[in-house]
Amino acid sequence: MVAHEYAHGYAALKQGDPTAYQLGRLTWNPMKHIDPFMTIILPILTFITAGVMFGGAKPVPVNPRNYRNFKRGDIIVSLAGVATNLVLAVVAVVAVAVVGLAGRAVPALAASASILQLMLIYGILINLVLAFFNLIPIPPLDGSHVAKYMLPPAWALKYEEFGRYGLIALMVLVMVGGGVMRGFFGPILFVHGAAVRLLIPFILPSPWTV
Repeated sequence: MVAHEYAHGYAALKQGDPTAYQLGRLTWNPMKHIDPFMTIILPILTFITAGVMFGGAKPVPVNPRNYRNFKRGDIIVSLAGVATNLVLAVVAVVAVAVVGLAGRAVPALAASASILQLMLIYGILINLVLAFFNLIPIPPLDGSHVAKYMLPPAWALKYEEFGRYGLIALMVLVMVGGGVMRGFFGPILFVHGAAVRLLIPFILPSPWTV
């Protein structure tokens, strides 16, 4: 999530908006991206009530009026986080293979390397979930910033007004929309499974990875 939010701020800076930088949010320090409700309280509440942890980081502040091109800047900044998570998923795939080769080359490292591989395998899944979940066209998720430009102006305005209820809609979807969410996560699990199958020759045998 830190990389996701940093990407938003960095993309905004490149598009002409220094707001995140000026407010100290263009940083890799995770403490700066923690929101007491979204990052701590909400995941606990949703886990206790529905068995699903739902939450997020503190959104990076941006001012679209500063973008050199409003529409283009809004789309680029919105999709920067999604793109970053997809890149991290690919990096994690490569890292699993590299760690596996290192573990085989130096047997003394095999046990530690297998734990690192497990972390990276979960990293692939988490980054895929973050990327595709944020593409759901429900405000305030990133996908809504692209979807609104596909609507007639009057509809787009109503769509943006719906954003005030977006978080509630997302919570309802996650907590009670089981069939919808299973359909959504199906492709993600398929891609993750395909990546893991591709990596089987590199995965070190251990109690954690086998």
